[in-house]
Amino acid sequence: MTEKFSQGDIDISLKKLNENSIQPWRIEEKKLYREFKFSDFVSAFDFMTKVARLAEKANHHPEWSNVYNIVVINLITHEVGGLSDRDFELAQKISNLI
Repeated sequence: MTEKFSQGDIDISLKKLNENSIQPWRIEEKKLYREFKFSDFVSAFDFMTKVARLAEKANHHPEWSNVYNIVVINLITHEVGGLSDRDFELAQKISNLI
């Protein structure tokens, strides 16, 4: 079963996730947050389609929004009431798409 991360676990996982990131993930409202900007709507939508496939395969779905060329993603593990390894694993896979 997935367990809620402690603040120490979150700090370590966030640092590892962002090691090679130009635009880092961060914690906002107790969720893992990142904004992605693309050249146009079609590129943003293509990215969302790829993320949707990853999320479905992981059975872990993001809270997200899209306005024209910007996609905002928030990750949280609702069943544990906070962040878990599932969030950081999906975030890494999403980052690998870029």
